Amino acid sequence: MTARNAPPELGASSTLFHGGVIWTPGHTTDALLVADGVVRAVGADALAATADRTVDLEGGFLMPSFGDGHAHPLFGGLESAGPAVRPCESIDQIVAAVKEFADSNPDQEWIVGASYDGSLAPGGLFDARWLDAAVPDRPVVLRAWDYHTLWVNSVALQRAGITADTPEPALGEIPRREDGTPLGTLREWGATDLITAVMPPRDEAVRIAALGTAADYYLAHGVTWVQDAWVEPAELDAYLAAARDGALRMRFNLAFYADPRHFDTQVTQYAAARDRVVAMGSPLLTAQTVKFFADGVVENETGALLEPYCSGLHSHGMQLWEGDALAEAARKVDELGLQIHIHAIGDAAVRQALDAIEYVARHNGPRDRRPVIAHAQLVDDADLGRFSELGVIPNMQPLWAQMDALMTVLTIPRLGAQRADRQYRMRTLENSGAALAFGSDWPVSSGAPLDGIAVAVSRCTSDGEPAGGWTPEEVLPIEPALASYTGAVAYQAFAEADWGHIAPGASADLVWLDRDPRYIPPSELSQVQVRATYLQGTQVYSAAE
Repeated sequence: MTARNAPPELGASSTLFHGGVIWTPGHTTDALLVADGVVRAVGADALAATADRTVDLEGGFLMPSFGDGHAHPLFGGLESAGPAVRPCESIDQIVAAVKEFADSNPDQEWIVGASYDGSLAPGGLFDARWLDAAVPDRPVVLRAWDYHTLWVNSVALQRAGITADTPEPALGEIPRREDGTPLGTLREWGATDLITAVMPPRDEAVRIAALGTAADYYLAHGVTWVQDAWVEPAELDAYLAAARDGALRMRFNLAFYADPRHFDTQVTQYAAARDRVVAMGSPLLTAQTVKFFADGVVENETGALLEPYCSGLHSHGMQLWEGDALAEAARKVDELGLQIHIHAIGDAAVRQALDAIEYVARHNGPRDRRPVIAHAQLVDDADLGRFSELGVIPNMQPLWAQMDALMTVLTIPRLGAQRADRQYRMRTLENSGAALAFGSDWPVSSGAPLDGIAVAVSRCTSDGEPAGGWTPEEVLPIEPALASYTGAVAYQAFAEADWGHIAPGASADLVWLDRDPRYIPPSELSQVQVRATYLQGTQVYSAAE
């Protein structure tokens, strides 16, 4: 692997790739010539040219590198700076990992980590006292893997002033014990912000190192472009510092966070923030997007539904923007020339997001805006055709379309079996003409595209369950699945003329796989090895190094 903070030396020489299958959506060839970071020729024209070096693909598969259309790379990188709770399979393991980290880091005032498995406790409700047993004298703050939930210890609650007398916050929830005292689980921003407001900020050097960790992870999985879908001022500063220091080794696009509680102030700052990125002049960093949350998540019963949850605990869930507030906010963002990117999980949130985008187009007139609705977990039948009609890109997370513990323990009991079977309708949306793009939401879930593609083409768990796939009518063929993680993401990024395909004139952003993923069982896709990743023709990852 390349040194963590070394920027790639772009376009140093010409390279001929041969000896394998070279794939781009809709076409294959047997040779590729790259020079000065750009594809110069394919097929016979490439073989006829003289190159400075050759790469024998050894029967492997060369394709456009992957893009991740919705993720949180800085959050993912920061996970390695705290307790290793993600692999834990029980509450006891989490508590032990927290204690081990705290004991090894006695100078850290706050113990901060992510992402624990929210299905390990009934209802996703975790008790502060469990963490008190590990660390009784310092605040502990853990994020669940959905990043909408915190589990904290008693000291953290005390630092934030959260007591039995604390009222329920707007846009959030504080689960309580029978005596009214806070349990230790906090849901959604209105509640989690009570903790984050008193936490010390991460040091900029830690943030920059986290971006390096994220790049290591992504490049090893063949990803060269990522949409960071939640950027606040501190994160922007970290990206700019990394760009200034030459520490960005892949492409990032930033989506500035839109908070309904503070939007009137935020909207006056977006253009200046974008201009700071433009002024930096980094070819690897753009900032053309604003991220809205229309709702929460089904697992917390905060995803906004047209019909009530089965338990009725939160009735229809939580819509974060009341009335026409989302539509008006989106209109103002669109007037700045920025792309709209809306998190919408439940069918009510998806409808509100589609209504907002329709409102924007009606009021601001036609332009190439490419709005994105991320996740689209549950879409009402009446709204399926509106994605194509409105030019909305559904950015979906294919890894989630499986009957894993999250689905069986938390999701289906809340939605009911009939409604649950209408989730993640990727094939239906693609058949409707919508520009289906894929993302991972890493670190919420695996950022390895082949992990997600394995589910997209099977609707099965890694154990092959259920036989024939869950909701098999939504299974995607392998080539459209590959295209949704390459060319479709490039289209989302307004970069389809530059990368996401292999043709003369395109940037040589490539990934070399050891096998052709089109002809192996879905259960083996996640085992396909990334041999090398190339950004603008330069190798930025090699499995051999």
